[in-house]
Amino acid sequence: MNHTEHSATVDVAAPVSSARAPALSSSDLLSRLSGVLDEVIPGRKASPGAHFFDDLGADSLVMAHFCARVRKQQYLPTVSMKDIYRHPTLDGLARALADTASEEMPASAPPAPVDTVAPYRASTRSYVVCGALQLLSFLTYAYASALVIAFGYDWVAAGSGALSSYLRAVTFGSALFAGVCVLPIVAKWVLVGRWTPRRIPLWSLAYWRFWLVRTLVQLNPLVLFVGSPLYTLYLRALGAKIGRGTAVFSKHLPVCTDLLTIGDGTVVRKDVLFSCYRAHAGWIQTGPVTLGHDVYVSEATVLDIHTAMGDGAQLGHASSLHPGQTVPAGEVWHGSPAQRCASEYRTVPPARCTTVNRVTYSLGQVLAVLTVYMPLAVGGTALLTAEIPELATVTDTETQSVLSGAFFLKALAVSFVLFSGSLLAGLALVTTLPRLLHLPLKPDTTYRLYGMHYSLHRAVARLTNAKPLTRLFGDSSAIVHYLRAIGWRLDDVEQTGSNFGTDVKHEDPYLSAAGTGTMVADGLSMMNADYSSSSFRLSRTVIGEHNFLGNQVAYPARGRTGDNVLLATKVMVPVDGPVRENTGLLGSPSFAIPRTVERDAAFDHLRDGQELRRHLAAKNRHNAVTLLTFLGARWLHLFGVLALFWAAADLYPQLGATAIALATVASLVFTAGFTVLAERAAIRFRRQRPLYCSIYHPDFWRHERFWKHQAIELRLLNGTPFKSLFWRAAGARVGRRLFDDGARMPERTLVTIGDDCTLNLSSVVQCHSQEDGTFKSDRITLGAGCTLGAGVLVHYGSTVGDAAVLAADSFLMKGTDVPCGTHWAGNPAHERTVRPAATATVSA
Repeated sequence: MNHTEHSATVDVAAPVSSARAPALSSSDLLSRLSGVLDEVIPGRKASPGAHFFDDLGADSLVMAHFCARVRKQQYLPTVSMKDIYRHPTLDGLARALADTASEEMPASAPPAPVDTVAPYRASTRSYVVCGALQLLSFLTYAYASALVIAFGYDWVAAGSGALSSYLRAVTFGSALFAGVCVLPIVAKWVLVGRWTPRRIPLWSLAYWRFWLVRTLVQLNPLVLFVGSPLYTLYLRALGAKIGRGTAVFSKHLPVCTDLLTIGDGTVVRKDVLFSCYRAHAGWIQTGPVTLGHDVYVSEATVLDIHTAMGDGAQLGHASSLHPGQTVPAGEVWHGSPAQRCASEYRTVPPARCTTVNRVTYSLGQVLAVLTVYMPLAVGGTALLTAEIPELATVTDTETQSVLSGAFFLKALAVSFVLFSGSLLAGLALVTTLPRLLHLPLKPDTTYRLYGMHYSLHRAVARLTNAKPLTRLFGDSSAIVHYLRAIGWRLDDVEQTGSNFGTDVKHEDPYLSAAGTGTMVADGLSMMNADYSSSSFRLSRTVIGEHNFLGNQVAYPARGRTGDNVLLATKVMVPVDGPVRENTGLLGSPSFAIPRTVERDAAFDHLRDGQELRRHLAAKNRHNAVTLLTFLGARWLHLFGVLALFWAAADLYPQLGATAIALATVASLVFTAGFTVLAERAAIRFRRQRPLYCSIYHPDFWRHERFWKHQAIELRLLNGTPFKSLFWRAAGARVGRRLFDDGARMPERTLVTIGDDCTLNLSSVVQCHSQEDGTFKSDRITLGAGCTLGAGVLVHYGSTVGDAAVLAADSFLMKGTDVPCGTHWAGNPAHERTVRPAATATVSA
């Protein structure tokens, strides 16, 4: 690989000064701000002391429009939503802005520097050629895998008797497991060698090598051993410098592993993004992430490139480090971007965990895979190809053709039995076995890692976090009964029909509780297990009564919130200080906002008495139909996949491994196409429109049906031109040469994306919001050449201008207008600037 030296920037976020022009006095600011507010809230003349929310009836969307208009006014300082909430009157806001302007920068100061990295714009030819290489790579891998599977299956099937076949299955499974584990490691060292800080142009040959290695290392089955010494052993084999006694629980595998350094005794909690690369303005930029000894990185955090934490440092949950940030040794930081704090996040004392414990635990995992899971996988292959005697009649080619009506009828019947049987068996399993496994586990007791209690805890967490079941029951009255069945404590529930969304997870369901009247949107994570590098402890985690939780909230066991609290999207729940009640919390670090505003209370009359009972009954009937259509669609999808593999079994004598490869590729294409079709059918093949309605309005019920039928976003499409095709098929307006490394768009038909946009892993373009009983949705527009960093969430009604950048873990609030070419960061996001700081190597 040839390298050439280039200058690069590292995005070190620094506040844009509020003084863009000669500083105005407080009275001048008050007059100008008053004029802008009168335009945003016509007909309600605002007095200087009038409260924006309580007296004027504004909400965050109205005030976001106010901030956008102020931003466009000459000689006015920048106003953020955080400023609005901290100073919710005109006179208070004017005084605060005047003080800030005089303190931060003199009037004669030069403007803040901007990002000097020139955006890279690949040609359409490069885009197409790279896509063709990626498709060829996938087809080659699929065919090679089919050859291995065909050889192994024939060899196992040739065994005489059950014992012989089982022993052959173990032997073949062991060889296959070793091969798929070693292949990505070999590919990384052959295709890349050692990762170094560099810039890689998107859609180039160098990018194709990057994509191929990234895909292979993420598909390695060793990723399933997260939280085990085997996982850190895998990272070391990929080049990461990892000390002794580290514990890594994040499934987001770091890709550029040579740039990752983790010291002895460090803990990295789940849902941490630390990939050691990012996509930015048409480039893949790689850079180091360095964690010293005894570092603690809490859940749902983002470590961008060129970040570091010193020995003994801590980073709180729902936080992020931006490029250039370093947490000094022994200090505790939190927030996005992180800042020093007085909180304490490391709460579990160490326990004696020896090398013998780690080795024994790892060997047990390997033996379970080789003697149980791999033979079961071979048995699953037999099921798919109908070699089991009871199913052999489905593909009995002596009496029927795979294209005959008899075949399809039998296949429908068999797939229905398999689908319904697996659903019932899964429900029985998750509601019974985890209860037995949990009996030896006690709250507030410290156990060592990699022992019996740890194995039981991990088994309970895996079994009860069954995503297909939460998707099935979420956004309906049934989710309350399901969560109770798997162990949640939900007493005296005030049923709303939308108490929980379709994405709820926990460390321990039996220690999870929510008070009456509480509603939760998608993405709740109950953090009721705390870890050190050698021990763990389970704790009861309770959300108070009459709370509302927005999207992507990680709730810690020590969360200091009580009753009647609004926890906004991506909020950092405080773990110290007084218990917050009768208030709202927003941001990271969080600050107080109104619990509700006049506009959001418009439908409160539907939440009590006879009106609630009548509307809830109608919603339940609608949701029951939705659930049945969802089950029907999942059954038909299973039928289609099984039919393809049964057809491959019929063609296997003539085509051999080619039949298996064709079935594999066809099943992926069928899955993408079928789920997109089901999603579009759920909205009657129309484009969605902005909504403002009660959760008891049929428009919202239809939106819930759309969520239920959302198309499966195949991870294999990430980083390829085929992800754009998927988004277009699902209804999004997508420009040319989109780079999407794993973004999500719940409402695709409300999204417009310009040319050459760059979307990073776990970024979300969310065109809706639900607060208590009110649902709102609106369009989102991303301009040409804009970049969304890892973990960004863009809320409804927002517009991101051309070439604008949202830094990692930013939360762009609803209705925000991001001007072209600006750089925004933070939770909530506000305008920032970046400074050149480092050099890197560009891979040609």
